[in-house]
Amino acid sequence: MTEFRGAWDEDDVEAFLQEATIPIRLATHRPDGSLWPVALWYRYRDGALECATGANAAVVRFLRREPAVGFDISTNDVPYRGIRGTGTAEIAPDEDKAVLRSLIERYLGDTDSPLATRLLDDDREEVRVRIEPREIYSWDYSKRMGREAGEKTA
Repeated sequence: MTEFRGAWDEDDVEAFLQEATIPIRLATHRPDGSLWPVALWYRYRDGALECATGANAAVVRFLRREPAVGFDISTNDVPYRGIRGTGTAEIAPDEDKAVLRSLIERYLGDTDSPLATRLLDDDREEVRVRIEPREIYSWDYSKRMGREAGEKTA
């Protein structure tokens, strides 16, 4: 069960995660114990964060060895807001690249681009990274920083 703390309740966190199309910054452990950060596209589904990546990516090897992760999903523009937390990652095949296809549509709008074509290539093996959050801490500096007309928030 996820513990929610900070500026937002669970519904606010879910709304942010559904609307924000910014990558998740994921931190995992390398075999020597040092941290390895990586940015991945994500979707929020059924209380978990789901990503897709190549089956031979270093982060996949690291997560298979040590599934504990830290993560951050936050805006890059004023007013700053977002979430950070910890959890456990599970790796599984991305059957028919369903998660990847969903992420491409979420971040690129459709699958009609050279990048989408390359990612969806039949020769590319994908895995799903499912992160079960243990704790989520949210912050929102909108009131403190104010909002100006036309300012990006996600």
